[in-house]
Amino acid sequence: MKETKTERGIAKELPDAHLREHNMIHEDFFDLDSLKEGFDVELKTALGRDKRGAVPESFWETYSAMANTSGGIIILGAQETEDCIVFHNLLKYERMIQDIWNNLNNPKKVSANILQNKDIQSLRDDDKNIIIVSVPQASRKQRPVYIGTNPLEGTYQRQNEGDYRCQPELVKQMLGEQANDTRDAVTLEDFNIDDIDKESFRIYRQQFSNRKPNHPFNECDDREFLRQIGGWKRNRQTGKEGLTLAGLLMFGKFRSILDAVPNYIVDYQERENTDTRWIDRITLDGSWSGCLYDFYRTVMKKLSSDLKVPFKLNGDERIEDTPVHEALREALVNTIIHADYSGNCSLLVVKRPGLFGFRNPGLMRIPKSEAIRGGVSDCRNRNLQKMFQLIGLGEQAGSGFPKIYLNWQLQHWREPMLEERHESNQTVFILKMTSLLPEDALYALKLEFGDLFSDLGNVERLAMVTAYSESCVNHSRLRELSREHPHDITISLHHLVKQGLLASEGSGRNTFYYMPGRHPMEDEMFGGKICSKASSEHLKENSEHLKENSEHLKENSEHLKENSEHLDALQIIAESVNSVKKAPKKLVISTILELCKDRDLTLEELSALLNRNKDSLRIHYIIPMLREGKLEQKYKNVTTHPYQKYRTVDGEGESDPKSVPGYINIED
Repeated sequence: MKETKTERGIAKELPDAHLREHNMIHEDFFDLDSLKEGFDVELKTALGRDKRGAVPESFWETYSAMANTSGGIIILGAQETEDCIVFHNLLKYERMIQDIWNNLNNPKKVSANILQNKDIQSLRDDDKNIIIVSVPQASRKQRPVYIGTNPLEGTYQRQNEGDYRCQPELVKQMLGEQANDTRDAVTLEDFNIDDIDKESFRIYRQQFSNRKPNHPFNECDDREFLRQIGGWKRNRQTGKEGLTLAGLLMFGKFRSILDAVPNYIVDYQERENTDTRWIDRITLDGSWSGCLYDFYRTVMKKLSSDLKVPFKLNGDERIEDTPVHEALREALVNTIIHADYSGNCSLLVVKRPGLFGFRNPGLMRIPKSEAIRGGVSDCRNRNLQKMFQLIGLGEQAGSGFPKIYLNWQLQHWREPMLEERHESNQTVFILKMTSLLPEDALYALKLEFGDLFSDLGNVERLAMVTAYSESCVNHSRLRELSREHPHDITISLHHLVKQGLLASEGSGRNTFYYMPGRHPMEDEMFGGKICSKASSEHLKENSEHLKENSEHLKENSEHLKENSEHLDALQIIAESVNSVKKAPKKLVISTILELCKDRDLTLEELSALLNRNKDSLRIHYIIPMLREGKLEQKYKNVTTHPYQKYRTVDGEGESDPKSVPGYINIED
């Protein structure tokens, strides 16, 4: 069947409001050239045995996985090739859509139908019929979404570009979240007022009284005060009473908390950089109460102790509490009140030069986009939330994240990074004190371009500064740095090129932009230089020749005369894999690590040296090794760079397995 490249005509048929509703991936359809399979985009040929169209069984695994993770798009009748997306013609598309609806409403097939009519669309372009299914993230009450009738066997989650069956423990956690609106209201009938750390509780009561001196709670004894704020509860059925889980976590003694919550760990680490161990640490070592209130008070002081943020004046009065202090306070409280204290990992706060990291066990209860937008709240520990709010800590429900994002934006710092790690049931929040508009870059650009630069809009100035600071910029990089709509980013980049303020190279999703006359490709290649597009393409073409016949590798090295000794050395390293048709996976991995040790190699070069298909090498080795932290990319900020290179991470992959491009490690 004849295949065609994607056409922008399809983008015009997708309703704009519908695309915006489902976050960035849907917005990518404004520029289908940039579309590719990934975490939230799945392409399926879906032709069936008769090549006329059929819903593949794997559709339901992807439906379950996306619903249980962050949502996404399934495109039926599409296929990704090395250069583009191709469409197939689904002649039975109407029957396929009906089959999807029938199965969605069949409880023996799938546990829940979370789609609306607008979420399934048939589109036609150049006489090709395809189907686009927009899968939203399932709500907490709907998860787990599973295939068949057994959630322990039919629940899937999305990881990277694949669908994976969930471990039973994770499914049980989903079921627990589904059933419990708040996790900290349970009554601990065997725990009483003696399990409270008296000094911590006294300080809290004093802070409450200072804030609300005329409040009637101030007249209560300790037990009644605890009851009023949600820390003490009486079981109306049995008549027994005791501390709530919230009361114990907030004010309890070290040993008492561990008796009730064996997995409870809170940890603060201050580090000089990413390589050294902590230089200051607070954890459960028995030297302090261990309760959340004391953890908050101590950690907040340490987070804000060295902030180099100018104070403000209110009349003649100096105001120390800046928007940065406010953002850190909100982030710390959010981490505490949203944590799942039955989880297996610690609540972790890390302070590094220019970075603050917050990690709590448990995934978010609402979609990330809703949390950032604000107005919706589903707190895991509502009594803890209430206790902090009573002393003026923590915003009203649904306004915490917007406040943090706004305050960080006021400093012109990079947008915070909110990430859910589904495989480990964690949520990570990163605040980097990195300027989006460094003064030296602004000065240089104003000096060079004058009013042309000064008159640019925000996203255009950001593109210019990024290209100046990072050698180049592309569409996806600007999406990381800006909350502008992808369509507006595309227009801004085209406008900068038209004005001559940026130059561009590549096509589709491989397009990147750079300062005119400053091509970013001036880089070493086996000790040589790639100084222009022409020489780059010559090298790429040469690599293809090498891949086709690896025996000519040495002969073709005449094109790189300066590097013959490097090539000879690399050939020797690669020989054990190059000389056999099928090599053990461990051998291929170790050979790649040796080839890329202390040098940067492209995928084409590795393909030639190892005598392996480029796509197979990328899918089965390069991508997994990046995820495992064994390899790192040279152009980390432009991951789709047309001349991307790979280098072995120091320690040959023994670093944190999550240290992939874009991942910020805040842990040991």
